[in-house]
Amino acid sequence: MSKTRLEAFSDGVLAVAITLLVLDLHLEPGEPGGLFAQLVAAWPSLASYIVSFLVIGVIWVNHHAVVRLVQVVDRTLLFWNLVLLMFVTALPFTTSTLAAALAGGDRTDLRVAAVLYGGAMTGVAVGFTVLQARITGQLVASGQMDAATRRRSLLRFGLGTVVYPVITVVGLFSVVAMLVALAALSLYYLFNQTGTSETGHLGDGEPS
Repeated sequence: MSKTRLEAFSDGVLAVAITLLVLDLHLEPGEPGGLFAQLVAAWPSLASYIVSFLVIGVIWVNHHAVVRLVQVVDRTLLFWNLVLLMFVTALPFTTSTLAAALAGGDRTDLRVAAVLYGGAMTGVAVGFTVLQARITGQLVASGQMDAATRRRSLLRFGLGTVVYPVITVVGLFSVVAMLVALAALSLYYLFNQTGTSETGHLGDGEPS
């Protein structure tokens, strides 16, 4: 399979997932209190939407940065990419569940929703880190990346595999703090944490 097909399929899945997030945002003109009051009441949905949109958007950017360095698209790489996409497509479901639990106010439901949401985020981090490990392993084998650079890249990029579970535990006590922490971690990944800038000109000849 070519890199183009792999990336096209992934782009399509990410586009659908990020679009589904907005379907849970609703306002009803003419209702008592007006639209502004509805916006205020809908803050759980809005906050969850913004965080999840940011997460998926950053995934899309970093996915391109990593996948363009692929040298061989083998079955193992394809399946790890599918693992990543499986957790990404779960984000609209966990986002709407978290928003509904925040609006409902039941403490038990809120904790379950926080675990679901954090679990999906953790799955994304694990899937993406293993995917990156597979790709950078190819680069080391071909001599286009040294082992020390790969280790630094995986440590920096794999931070989420440790931090996301910690944030999930925080969500058991405060979902608002959880959302703030997730947004902060997404901003961390907004900057290039893949280590691709340290490899020079790779893969298809595009500059990193």
